[in-house]
Amino acid sequence: MAAKRAQAQSVLNQVSSLDASLSHAIEAYNLANEQLKEIRADLHANEQLLAIAGSNLKAATNTLATRLVAIYTSEQSDSTLDVLVGSQSLEDLLDGLETVSRVSDQDRDVLAEVTTLRSQIRRARARLQHARARQDALVAERASHKASIEGQLANRRQLLSSIKSDIASMQAAEQRRQAELARQARVRASAPQPFIPELASADRQDAQAAPEVSAIPAPGPAKYGGVVGIAMQYLGIPYLYGGSTPSTGFDCSGFIMYVYAKVGVSLPHNAAAQYGYGTPVDRSQLQPGDLVFFNGLGHNGIYIGGGSFIHSPHTGDVVKISSISGWYSSTWVGARRL
Repeated sequence: MAAKRAQAQSVLNQVSSLDASLSHAIEAYNLANEQLKEIRADLHANEQLLAIAGSNLKAATNTLATRLVAIYTSEQSDSTLDVLVGSQSLEDLLDGLETVSRVSDQDRDVLAEVTTLRSQIRRARARLQHARARQDALVAERASHKASIEGQLANRRQLLSSIKSDIASMQAAEQRRQAELARQARVRASAPQPFIPELASADRQDAQAAPEVSAIPAPGPAKYGGVVGIAMQYLGIPYLYGGSTPSTGFDCSGFIMYVYAKVGVSLPHNAAAQYGYGTPVDRSQLQPGDLVFFNGLGHNGIYIGGGSFIHSPHTGDVVKISSISGWYSSTWVGARRL
């Protein structure tokens, strides 16, 4: 029996290592999706600009055409007629008319407007071409990430199937442990905050004489401790890579994005990008609602107090409570307060 348990633990260790690698691939996939949203917004904006510039150019060109007809029918100068008849392009025509100085100030304004609008259209088209090229490259990158993820998931499922019977008992034990952790978290959340009396003068002097050293300056108090109660509502929701809703499932950053959206805070669907939000928090100063990050920004969760956090760990698991110890302590990156 002991040998079988040791074998199962060995397989689980391999799975954990695979999950750590997989989390980076998933977050890279999520980042590509975030970038793709930005590109699509850029494409939409440039398409609108191109349409407006095209409409304005058409109106200006019609005005210019009317003036050219007037010049052609009234102008007796051979040089002007040569320009009108001999121009091979609009650029030739504009340059030629300026050269022979047969245009009024109003005509020059129209010519300038046509020239400006044509330049705007060329720039907008160039931006569109660049954005579309970026989009094509990113779609290919996403496909590569997805293939990598699916290959690693297949490997993970194969490993887990080899200890299927052991997993059932482990899952039952984990469910009991999760129920107890959730109970403890709810007790902490409902408990009144302890009163801390003001220090006496001598005590204040002692505290000033030996201040506590922290690697990170103390941030302001947490404003979003209430997200813990919201996050707890989704305990047991299955993990889904790329997932960001309870109806389908969550990955780690998708879970945080969804929970914080409930309190009006918009976050990107990527752990590394979320790490750029808020202010840094020293591990000794964590408060409920702080975001905690691990594994080279490949994973994150929401601190709930008592040295624990709630998160969506990996494929095959569910939204759960874990302690910042063991692997999570050894791969600790940092925390942020929003």
